[in-house]
Amino acid sequence: MMWLIIGGIVLAGGFMVFTGAPYVPSKKRDLKRAFTELYPLTTRDTLVDIGSGDGVVLRVARQCGAGEAVGYEIHPVLVLISKLYSRRDRHVHVHLADYRFSSFPQSTTVVYTFGDSHHITRMYQQVQREATRLDRTLQFITYGFEVSTVKPDRTVGAHHIYAITPLRHTSEPV
Repeated sequence: MMWLIIGGIVLAGGFMVFTGAPYVPSKKRDLKRAFTELYPLTTRDTLVDIGSGDGVVLRVARQCGAGEAVGYEIHPVLVLISKLYSRRDRHVHVHLADYRFSSFPQSTTVVYTFGDSHHITRMYQQVQREATRLDRTLQFITYGFEVSTVKPDRTVGAHHIYAITPLRHTSEPV
């Protein structure tokens, strides 16, 4: 049994080394503050969590009022854990997928992430593309790191929020 546990730890660690996706669990207290003070969630909100880990953000978002919560996670073990913990809530959905190659649900209103300074700009750009595709402003909440090229609209504790508007493509008449 001990070898099975050690093997699982080594496998998970190796996965993180190759994908650059560390697992850092979020604190429920901090999430509740973000979802009540920074951006109060309502039943009209669909929250997308980039790198949803064990799904704690999804579950807390639902407890704070989100109508739907959708996670994208690339670590298969974390997806299984998240699905297990969230199995009683039919409004929580977890996908084994890389956010960069995924389209957010049509109802998306809020995107949440914990990403390091290296990845946060890429995440911001993906949310910008999705805001443009969905043709609506999306709220982007980051934990721990700010987007280096954009000033946050508001900060509460270690959470920062950005309103990302769709890009407008203008074409000249031919």
